[in-house]
Amino acid sequence: MSVHLFGIRHHGPGCARSLGEALAALAPDCILVEGPPEADALARYAGRADLVPPVALLLYAPADPQRAVFYPFAEFSPEWQALRYASAHGVDLRFCDLPQTHRFGLRAAREESNEVADDIHADPLRWLARAAGYGDTETWWDHLVEQRGDSLDLFAAITEMMTALRTEAGTMADDVEAKREAWMRTTIRQAVKEGRERIAVVCGAWHVPALAVLPSAKSDADLLKGLAKEKVAATWVPWTHGRLTVASGYGAGVTAPGWYRHLWRHRERAGLHWLTEVAALLRRHDLDASSAHVIEATRLADALAALRGRPRAGLDELMEAVRAVLCYDSDAPLRLIRRELLIDEALGSVPDYVPAVPLAQDVAAQQKRLRMPVRADATELNLDLRQPAHLEKSVLLHRLSLLGVPWGRQQSVRGRTGTFHEPWQLAWEPEFAVDLIAASRWGATLESAATALAADRAAQAQLLPELTRLMETILLADLRAAVAPLMARIQEVGTLTPDLGLLLAALPSLVNVLRYGSARNVDTGALGSVVDGLVLRACIALPYGLRGVADDAAAGLLGQIIAADQAVRLLQDDAHAAAWFDALEAGATSDLSHPLLAGRASRILTEQGRWDAERAARQLALRCSPAVPPLVTAHWLEGFLQGSGALLAHSDALWQIVNGWLLAQPEHVFTELLPLLRRTVATFSAPERRELGERAAQAGGTTASVTPAQAVDPARALRVLPILHTLFGTRPIQETVHDA
Repeated sequence: MSVHLFGIRHHGPGCARSLGEALAALAPDCILVEGPPEADALARYAGRADLVPPVALLLYAPADPQRAVFYPFAEFSPEWQALRYASAHGVDLRFCDLPQTHRFGLRAAREESNEVADDIHADPLRWLARAAGYGDTETWWDHLVEQRGDSLDLFAAITEMMTALRTEAGTMADDVEAKREAWMRTTIRQAVKEGRERIAVVCGAWHVPALAVLPSAKSDADLLKGLAKEKVAATWVPWTHGRLTVASGYGAGVTAPGWYRHLWRHRERAGLHWLTEVAALLRRHDLDASSAHVIEATRLADALAALRGRPRAGLDELMEAVRAVLCYDSDAPLRLIRRELLIDEALGSVPDYVPAVPLAQDVAAQQKRLRMPVRADATELNLDLRQPAHLEKSVLLHRLSLLGVPWGRQQSVRGRTGTFHEPWQLAWEPEFAVDLIAASRWGATLESAATALAADRAAQAQLLPELTRLMETILLADLRAAVAPLMARIQEVGTLTPDLGLLLAALPSLVNVLRYGSARNVDTGALGSVVDGLVLRACIALPYGLRGVADDAAAGLLGQIIAADQAVRLLQDDAHAAAWFDALEAGATSDLSHPLLAGRASRILTEQGRWDAERAARQLALRCSPAVPPLVTAHWLEGFLQGSGALLAHSDALWQIVNGWLLAQPEHVFTELLPLLRRTVATFSAPERRELGERAAQAGGTTASVTPAQAVDPARALRVLPILHTLFGTRPIQETVHDA
């Protein structure tokens, strides 16, 4: 009987290559791999050709799927090579780490105590890297281990190094790590007890000294006594190279997984192959890269390695040579190289027969049927909802989004009109597997789960806008079974909603529902009565809802009025439009309305032709009269003019009234109003500000006054010009001011 310890880095191509040769030479009859024992039954799938790394073991608590942990594997991971060897040679393989059924409980206790590992145990190799003259552990380990050509002697050297380091570091204070190593030793004893002759143990290099000499079984049993248990489930999920750069599972993370995969695939002359790939990448993007560049970069990288006393050029030397020779010291090509080659984003694949929750299987089946491949990098998808296949893809994406799985993010429509076009950006994240498991409590299929979740949200929602937004969502997701109960809930809450803001906020979503009905072939006729009732209540409440409103509340209500106005006009219903404009007119002409909101109501009535220019000018003149406090007038002007200076630029009557009112203000009042006026003018477009500025500069802007009989003081008018130039962003025009 013999136990052979192979200390490795979890994602190291040199370790993986050496481990493969060591296993071939040893021919073990039992392999123990650092990993969760709950996944022992899943290890056999590693030998299947359609389980393509990078993949990860996902372990989660079925009672709370968000409590989950990943154990990722790449093709250059030593553990993956051990799994493949065991499958190919029929060798018994077990995971020997502390089970997650216990670690979930230990992790919760550790988080509650805010325990943090000390520096040396957080990164024990940092000391050795600094002593060897390297700035970081990654570069040091890469040169020392991953690029080495030997194999069998490597593990003896790692054992010696780690023994010395752990002796210097002293006793480990981390209770979880101590329990992990106790469980590993217990697993080794069990394999020995079973009569295994050649036991291979593949574990993180740091753990090797703790497993080399076994203490008494009783001491380890005492350490593991009383561990809490929690039910845990496991499955395989796709992973990405990008996620390999993040510490996960057993705390491993590498900065350049694409480079490590390159080292795994090109053992001989890896540097030359790398520079050739760099040149090919630059050429694909129409950047200058020739064979002469590759030769020169190879020479420079070798020279840098020799100057630094390193046996061969590593990634640092190669990237420095690339920057100097191929990138002309520019960062733009380097960013491309880092993204495409250093990370080399790739998404693994997991076959359908691997055990998974029914919801995840249903989603995978729909993705396959609709020919929507799962990819880690962002891809564009433009859907035309008039095509049945495209409509099904849209429904799938909206249902996933409702369940909290944002595989697709809807983009704004550019250059296209109508409601039939939906542009999406798709990017799959490995964590979506956890989200699907968490969502499986709502149902076994995507449709049933989304419907159940929508029904629950409808029952919990207390505000009308929440319900109307949910109605829009379930229509986009084609959850027809949820429409009728949700409409009943909207009707119930709507009749009990007296708040004007809530009524107005509910309208845009419902109008969108009616708009999408034709595109999605959904009967929304019954929703028309709900919309009719809400519009009627909003019109009744509007004139009174504008009264007695504080400034902050008025600012919020302003946006709701603008959105509701667009929604009412989108309905294209003459009766609704007439009632809406009547309500706006009642609010616009009332002295009790907040001036900001009264100004916006006047603006809508003018833009929509309900008021002609003369009526608008009369209302403006009333608001700008000396009897009205200047601050009230400024608020009214903000509501009337915000977002568009065209009303002033194209109407002499409105311009003369506003300009005259400004000129009539005393200096101290104008200074007080300036921030509010500037905020209003800032919403104008640059051409509008320029046109108004030029108009203000002509004849001092004194073409009219609120009081025609009042004499104009040219010197006083000139003092206003610098402030107007600041407001409108124009340059002064040298002109002579004439008396009126």
